[in-house]
Amino acid sequence: MFIETETTPNPSSLKFLPGRTVMSSGTREFASPEAAEASPLAQALFDTGEVVNVFYGWDFVTVTAAPGSDWSALKPQVASILLDHFVSEAPLFAGGSAGDIAVPPEAEMAVEDREEDAEVIASINELLETRVRPAVAGDGGDIAYRGFSDGVVYLTLQGACAGCPSSTATLKQGIESLLKHYVPEVVEVRAA
Repeated sequence: MFIETETTPNPSSLKFLPGRTVMSSGTREFASPEAAEASPLAQALFDTGEVVNVFYGWDFVTVTAAPGSDWSALKPQVASILLDHFVSEAPLFAGGSAGDIAVPPEAEMAVEDREEDAEVIASINELLETRVRPAVAGDGGDIAYRGFSDGVVYLTLQGACAGCPSSTATLKQGIESLLKHYVPEVVEVRAA
């Protein structure tokens, strides 16, 4: 087995591709060692002491290094942990965890959607699924819808996209422009 790596727009994050499915559905982010307890793989990556975020996508794992960490030393260590995990076919999540269908606590809505906005919200989510999510997954991340209220769409960037120097530009110039173009009810996009 060979694990490929790709750079991301976030210089602190690398995307690791094990050549197989990581998450059969959805995505999952671990932003702390405590959150990583749900996954032996994420926990092993945090145990290096140099990892601050682990993100599972469909066919990749994005790892974010702590400030001051040296990727030239950390990259082989992370690749080794991933290789050991996937070769052994160990479960991705701990026994008591619901795994990739579980909704982590950070997935809560920023604002409650109103029933009268259902058509607008459906249009927003369709655009996120078909145009935005594939692009951010290519960069080692994901985007999560967190609500729509009074013309404002609330989104959370995850994985390599969280904390990326260009994340504000991605939200404002990229995603906001796209949503405003196709959904006239959208006036702004905010990070949630």
